[in-house]
Amino acid sequence: MSQAFIIMQIGNPELDHVCEAAIVPALKACGLDPKRVDKHNKGGLLKSEIIAFIEGSDIIVADLTNERPNCYLEVGYTMGVKKFENLILTAREDHNQDNPKHKPGGPKVHFDLSGYDILFWDPKHVDEFRKELEKRIKRRQASIGQVVAGTPSAWDKDWLDPHRIVAMRDIEKTRKKGFMEVQFTLLNSKPNKTQQELFEAAQKAEIRAFGWPIGIVFNNDEKYRPRPTVDGIVCEVAEEKSYDYWALRFNGDFYLLKSLLEDKRQPGSIFFDTRIVRVTEALLYCVRLYSQLGVLNTTVVTIGIRHGGLRDRILSAAAPGRLLRSKPSTAENEVYSEISVPLMRIESNLVGLVKDLTRQLFMVFNFFKLEEKAYVDVINKFIEKVT
Repeated sequence: MSQAFIIMQIGNPELDHVCEAAIVPALKACGLDPKRVDKHNKGGLLKSEIIAFIEGSDIIVADLTNERPNCYLEVGYTMGVKKFENLILTAREDHNQDNPKHKPGGPKVHFDLSGYDILFWDPKHVDEFRKELEKRIKRRQASIGQVVAGTPSAWDKDWLDPHRIVAMRDIEKTRKKGFMEVQFTLLNSKPNKTQQELFEAAQKAEIRAFGWPIGIVFNNDEKYRPRPTVDGIVCEVAEEKSYDYWALRFNGDFYLLKSLLEDKRQPGSIFFDTRIVRVTEALLYCVRLYSQLGVLNTTVVTIGIRHGGLRDRILSAAAPGRLLRSKPSTAENEVYSEISVPLMRIESNLVGLVKDLTRQLFMVFNFFKLEEKAYVDVINKFIEKVT
């Protein structure tokens, strides 16, 4: 379930009631898991936890009632990390200076936010506030390409799980400790292709710019050439230093598990720039694959990426010029991230989507966070090599 974060004054009985009676139900009705820092913190540094909540949430509802400085600070941070589309502002109606209930000298929305679209609520009509907030959340979800409540579960586990079991079993035989999983599924307008059509689309979708590409196709090698199955095609490449397994189904479902390049170059490490490149490649491959399969670019695709075998690894960089001053490690073993987005919005929002799919991976390495320009630099250098 996608996460939402609630920013508001803490410890105010009226606002606590509005939160429980309107904000939380509206978020849950939209398929979101509401979080508040006073109720869901993990005992760490409060500032770091708030940042993690903001950066890890698809929707942020910020109530500006009573002009709390911390609320404005958190809204400012949300805007600073360019999550404008994810942010919904609310406030009690007497904070609207155009409302008859506003008192001169009384609480108000500060001038720097007064020009934004703010949903004002009446304490006597909290249920109306809930209904309107739910509508706004759903509109915002649609604008950012997130799946709203009521959408069926994306993944067909009856197809996905057998491939995962085989891939995990076989990668263990190679003694590779780390892996990256990539999976795609279309939420509407699914194709119905033959094995030959799938094979040809996979060939044309390859991005040969960095090591073995995602969805690698050895056309002239019978041992590693993709083979037809009853419901699609599957490919497995097991070498001493690399392992790749991928499957493509008649309806466009895609699954891949591949070993980590880091285990060839520097075992025990995870390279942040390599992970950015691989996630970028996965997104561009997704666009290419479905274009080759004739899928409309308005179709929404769900993309899931899992990194495993992480425990006790050190975060580093592949490029010498990007080496980190510290050497953060993690006690977590797996991190999974998922997005849903129209195909036509992937390339135009590439940096933002890569950040969404790598943020939690980097966060478990002692709150590691990259600046926007670092993402842009790594992604642009990769795109220059794409053929």
